[in-house]
Amino acid sequence: MIRRFFSLFARRPRPLLSGAVNRDAIEQLTGLTIGDLAVYERALTHRSLLRTDLRPDLRSNERLEFLGDAILGMVVAEHLFSRFPDRDEGYLTRLRSKLVNRKALAASATELNLGQVILMSDAIAATTGRTSESILSDAFEAVIGAIFIDLGMDAARKFINRTVLHRVNLSELGSQQDNFKSLLLEFAQARKWPQPAYRIKHESGPSHDKIFTIEVVLSDRFLGEGIARSKKEAEQQAAREALRILSDEEKAQKSGREEIIESIQDDS
Repeated sequence: MIRRFFSLFARRPRPLLSGAVNRDAIEQLTGLTIGDLAVYERALTHRSLLRTDLRPDLRSNERLEFLGDAILGMVVAEHLFSRFPDRDEGYLTRLRSKLVNRKALAASATELNLGQVILMSDAIAATTGRTSESILSDAFEAVIGAIFIDLGMDAARKFINRTVLHRVNLSELGSQQDNFKSLLLEFAQARKWPQPAYRIKHESGPSHDKIFTIEVVLSDRFLGEGIARSKKEAEQQAAREALRILSDEEKAQKSGREEIIESIQDDS
């Protein structure tokens, strides 16, 4: 049933871009013996290429990225569920987010030299296109989608195990405390936004045992608040809430999502 659902994302193969994607390079990258080279070319096609290559049959990797993201999340969740049987869902959710966030996936892609084989416009390639965390992480997920379409779930799981789950010590990663203030600052700086501002909204309790309510504001927009017995902890809670809101908004705004859903419905 799962294979049948995901197969709706596949399209009929099209001719390869001459010399653009090398079978040996893809097999070295994936560690697998591949079949349909065309699906990997699509997985490596950044949308910027569509602005200069106007062929009507050319497709970007966004559909495969969407598919790969779903497969990645399922495989990682399944592995963590089995690996940590005594941990609650909060711990598993936090650990999964550390494994599949943009920075982590871009790091995995960099280790594979994935940026060197992504097809993109000359303008993007001439800047930071081949090292962009966004482009690398999206292509990495698209490759997972391509592996599934070409070789099935077992092959996709093997690739994810090798490149995501077995590249880090999961117990150590799970014990690391996130600095949400730093993460929020990096998030804002990457988008050329002003720095987040933290301000005390309310204080209660005696001087030796105060409780602080602190809110975080970004570009005059309230994004979250935290309540704790120390200002630092309250700020961390507020930053964490802000990151959740901003991440959810980015996911909702990600280009191509509505078109993908509509096309799946049409294909079915």
